Amino acid sequence: MSEPSRAAQLVADILRLDEDQAEVELDLVWKDFSERHWQIGRIFDDRFAEIAEDLDLDAKQISPVKRRLIGAYFCHEYSYAAAALMNPSVVPHPDQSGLDPQQQRFVMSMRAVGEGHISSVAFREGIIGPDGDFSLWPQSGPAMAAVPDDRHHLEPEDATLVHRQPGSAISNSVLFPMTEAQRNGLEDLRLVQFVHDDGSKEFLGTYTAYSGQAIRSELLRTRDFTSFCLEPLTGRAARNKGMALFPRKVGGRYLMIGRQDGKNITLLSSDTLTDWDDEGRPLLSPAFPWEFVQMGNCGSPIECDAGWVVLTHGVGAMRKYSLGAALLDRDDPSRVLGRTACPILTAAESDREGYVPNVVYTCGALTVGDELFIPYGISDSAIGFATATVPDLLSLMV
Repeated sequence: MSEPSRAAQLVADILRLDEDQAEVELDLVWKDFSERHWQIGRIFDDRFAEIAEDLDLDAKQISPVKRRLIGAYFCHEYSYAAAALMNPSVVPHPDQSGLDPQQQRFVMSMRAVGEGHISSVAFREGIIGPDGDFSLWPQSGPAMAAVPDDRHHLEPEDATLVHRQPGSAISNSVLFPMTEAQRNGLEDLRLVQFVHDDGSKEFLGTYTAYSGQAIRSELLRTRDFTSFCLEPLTGRAARNKGMALFPRKVGGRYLMIGRQDGKNITLLSSDTLTDWDDEGRPLLSPAFPWEFVQMGNCGSPIECDAGWVVLTHGVGAMRKYSLGAALLDRDDPSRVLGRTACPILTAAESDREGYVPNVVYTCGALTVGDELFIPYGISDSAIGFATATVPDLLSLMV
């Protein structure tokens, strides 16, 4: 006869406590943590329900106090950004009510790296106005993990549905890995506000799921940042990193910027949002010393009157990262109309020091009128912000 699992042994130890002891232990937990976490009692209740299903417990035979105490024993705090914070992207906020015409609310995603070098997706909200003036909304407490609708019986290719904790703000929400393919991280979310053929809008984001041994590209979908669908992408292109969607169909097809060989930028196309079997057409290759090692995109293309602006990154000597830009034809994005010969942003002075030195990197920017708002990671340790006008950026291209 096999030994009970560690989880079953822990539950058995808690159940052996008399009711008065259980109340004392739960009170201690409550004093330590109730002011640090919103609706902590509900969190304990939800966690107990998961453990009860896993261990086939009869909840009706367990007192409410012991149910919550069991839930508490199977929870722990996790500093999701203890090691690094990097690679932001930004999109318009789903709620733009009550603003001046020149202002815009935004949602910014960030890759946060915590204990065990596990990456998750964190969010912050803010407002940007004319001339690049912006402010971030303060976080109202510790971050809370979004929870899956059903964490059981998921097959490797299944979509995962998750929702924000009730009563928590977008700025307090974190998406943690939930499947085997994501076990070691959700990396580098590239968000875009996508406009479908019928005019409806949806926030889509491509990211890399890392199991610790293999990578694959996946797609995040949400209309309100309250509930999310995380769905694997299929096809040969999905085996690579750095995919970024165009914000609408072009020529009746979905398009992406990708990096299929680890060095060059390619243009991918598909009839569906989730199947990317196209190997892609070469679009941009390293041409200048600051990008000789490799190139990649820095988020979804941005549509303007002149065409599609694509922010790029280049890696040069001493593994120094810099940002550049290119302009693609509006009707035929396979045509490159211009690119910057010199970096538009590069690691310098204090920006050079951090978790990974000499790196500046972004996963997406936002236009507010003619102003381009670019959040960027600083040496994988902090988030900085830069602005430039689109005309000024275009004037730098050759």
